[in-house]
Amino acid sequence: MPKKTPPSVVNNQNATDKIAAAILAFIGKIPDSARQKDASPSNASRVVAGSAAGKAARTAGLLALLPGPLGWLTILPELIAVWKIQAKMVSDIAATYGKKSTLTQEQMLYCLFRHTAAQAVRDIVVRVGERFLIRRASLKTLQMVAQGVGVHVTQRAIGKGISRWLPIVGAAGVGAYAYYDTGRVAATAIELFEKEITIEPQAGEVA
Repeated sequence: MPKKTPPSVVNNQNATDKIAAAILAFIGKIPDSARQKDASPSNASRVVAGSAAGKAARTAGLLALLPGPLGWLTILPELIAVWKIQAKMVSDIAATYGKKSTLTQEQMLYCLFRHTAAQAVRDIVVRVGERFLIRRASLKTLQMVAQGVGVHVTQRAIGKGISRWLPIVGAAGVGAYAYYDTGRVAATAIELFEKEITIEPQAGEVA
């Protein structure tokens, strides 16, 4: 009797579309932050990052505990839950640098996904010497970026799905990866916000 193959939610366009839609939905509203500009934003940002990384690890680890087929159903909720934690962290880091009021969807996409899908976000945030140029994107461009990110995330989710068949070991690994991933997001955000940022208007907007 042939072995059953675990149900795959990742190796098809439908999965990528769902991930892209989820990304567009949660970046549509930049999270609020109660933090103020800090005299030592780098140190304050690292405190924010450590707290967020711990929360992301716990959240991802708990959602990865469900075994087998049920575990596959938690992959997208887990991704979204971690991204929301990371998005709040990015907002808080921007606030410590006094740049919360100018935080855009493009910057959020860049911070969250530069380390996993650099090609997808390379045209919306560009480093020029010692400053960053933010290119305001149309809805169509944002959709294309989200699709590009979705392809990379979908491929990575294969490993997440396999971990559901080894729940305890898998949960520990998923939690550890979420901690590491959140640290990478924080490093990108700190690098971005400590530099001068120029926001390029969309076509038709007045600069």
